[in-house]
Amino acid sequence: MDKAFIRQLYLSHQQCPTCPAPAEVAQFFTDLLGALFADFTQLAHLSEKELEELLLNLQSELERILRHNPTPGGTNPTLVAEKFFQSLPGLFNALQQDVTSMYEGDPAAKSRNEVIRTYPGFYAIAAYRLAHALHQLGVQGIPRIITEHAHSKTGIDIHPAARIGTHFCIDHGTGIVIGETAVIGNHVKIYQGVTLGALSVNKADAEKQRHPTIEDHVVIYSGATILGGETVIGHDSIIGGNVWITKSLAPHSKVYYQAEAGSPETLLIKN
Repeated sequence: MDKAFIRQLYLSHQQCPTCPAPAEVAQFFTDLLGALFADFTQLAHLSEKELEELLLNLQSELERILRHNPTPGGTNPTLVAEKFFQSLPGLFNALQQDVTSMYEGDPAAKSRNEVIRTYPGFYAIAAYRLAHALHQLGVQGIPRIITEHAHSKTGIDIHPAARIGTHFCIDHGTGIVIGETAVIGNHVKIYQGVTLGALSVNKADAEKQRHPTIEDHVVIYSGATILGGETVIGHDSIIGGNVWITKSLAPHSKVYYQAEAGSPETLLIKN
């Protein structure tokens, strides 16, 4: 085998001998999710003190990951880890609101526990909310690993920088894409195959809002594609399946395809 190639690989590993592997970051996320939600693990045997120690150990593990992160960002790893764990009560409450929306929004859901234990939408949203909190603290790289871990398990791709409001509901979920600069309001419901994407992939637009804004109380049905940073879907709108939208819609809009005998499907917009 080519010695120069072996040398190249060797030196690349030496540059970051303690870099946390994506598998380590994913394990931290799953361990934390298990600590937050009993549905994911068996911790009933722990005393209250032992549970506290578990969370402190997870905080130390996050600090270690941040300290060896090849793209650290943020500030002091100890301070970032402390701030993140101080935010856990708020993140937990936000996730409980998401569970409520998914449970109340899906007639097939038999219990909140079923939503937490089995719904890919909950898993993806949990990964997003925890990753977004780290992103807000200036951490680079690690948030994306967390959301990509959830993406690999659920088929739901949410960028950790997206801004998503409360009571977010994902039903089914496979194939959903929510881009980096997307903004989603409160009480929004999204079905499988929805894309909130960009009209342009020009690198020069990286710092601009490239993805749409979805206001409060909007429902987006499966297969819909909404593109562009200037595209705003007004509150209380309903977006039908398989539509393609690149222009803003007024509040209370209804958009869907309608087929008539002998005619092609026509996109209808009602306000």
